[in-house]
Amino acid sequence: MTRTPPPPRRPRAARPPKAPVHATAPAAAAAGVADASLAGDIQRLIDSARQRVAAAVNAELTLLYWQVGTRIRQDVLGAQRAGYGATVVAGLARQLTAAYGRGWSEKQLWHCLRAAETFPDEATLSALRRALSWTHIKTLMYVDDALKRDFYIQLCRLEGWSVRQLQERMQSLLYERSAISRQPQATVEHALQALRHDERPSPALLLKDPYVLDFLGLNDRYLERDLEDAILRELEQFLLELGSGFSFVARQKRVQIDDDDFYIDLLFYNRKLKRLVAVELKIGDFRPEHKGQMELYLRWLARHEQEVGENPPLGIILCTGKKQEQIELLELDKSGIHVAEYLTVLPPREALQARLQQAIAAARQRLLPPSPEDTE
Repeated sequence: MTRTPPPPRRPRAARPPKAPVHATAPAAAAAGVADASLAGDIQRLIDSARQRVAAAVNAELTLLYWQVGTRIRQDVLGAQRAGYGATVVAGLARQLTAAYGRGWSEKQLWHCLRAAETFPDEATLSALRRALSWTHIKTLMYVDDALKRDFYIQLCRLEGWSVRQLQERMQSLLYERSAISRQPQATVEHALQALRHDERPSPALLLKDPYVLDFLGLNDRYLERDLEDAILRELEQFLLELGSGFSFVARQKRVQIDDDDFYIDLLFYNRKLKRLVAVELKIGDFRPEHKGQMELYLRWLARHEQEVGENPPLGIILCTGKKQEQIELLELDKSGIHVAEYLTVLPPREALQARLQQAIAAARQRLLPPSPEDTE
């Protein structure tokens, strides 16, 4: 018996590919996968809480160290016997280490004592511990000059320096190179007091003299164009040397006055000072005619570029040398002009420090009122 073969099957139509299915929040949760935005929000909450806890722990530890130092100081000062302090600290360190383990060495107790001696007022210490870490304070409290120490404290607080940044700025003699260091003590104190309350630095706190440009890699012979090109190649380093708040605006900024064209070498903006800053680069010593050139630029910028709410533009003339009496007679500060030297080769730190201390002493001496003997 012959079987009839079955009819051929019709081929099935190809199904279109399935579109990818994106899990909704409930589906993702059922699969054990958290929604990305939810996880991000929770992580930010955890990180924020950790930062607050770390800040609170640091503040309490700093207060504890100060209180320990204050108590030791009371005992040592009360005894008034030579060598008594070293004996007390050594014995106390052994007792505390036996009771609490590491963290209470003899060296640490001397740090506590130094903190109490440097900041005897608890209110001052309380303000510091809310803004700076114990490591910051430990670095600052060994600065003997009170004005210099306050300078670093206020700028560190304002600009949020890390401990490493603080140490680098101290090593680079930032205070000695600041324009404010050449002012009378009362002027420096007033500027720091204003910064402490208003958090608005004066130009003298941010401007420097000299500027150290050793990172440019220039040889002994170069032109102004070479200096400008090198600065733009190393713009990030140059901005760091200029100081906090500077941002680059333009190179060879064109200034049109009547039918004449002039060009500002470099133009910056400082958000802390809220003003444009024109920089002119000079090879050689400062000359009086440089003042007229910069005044022209500053007045043009004030008329055509200054925005509502900004302060008047500031000018910086960088040169390889200057004569101080010329600077004083020209009264450049009244025109908003700062003249500073720049160094393309960094001298030994000791030599630079001695030079700066001499310049500071000479500047402050010139600002003192004449004595009765001088007026006779």
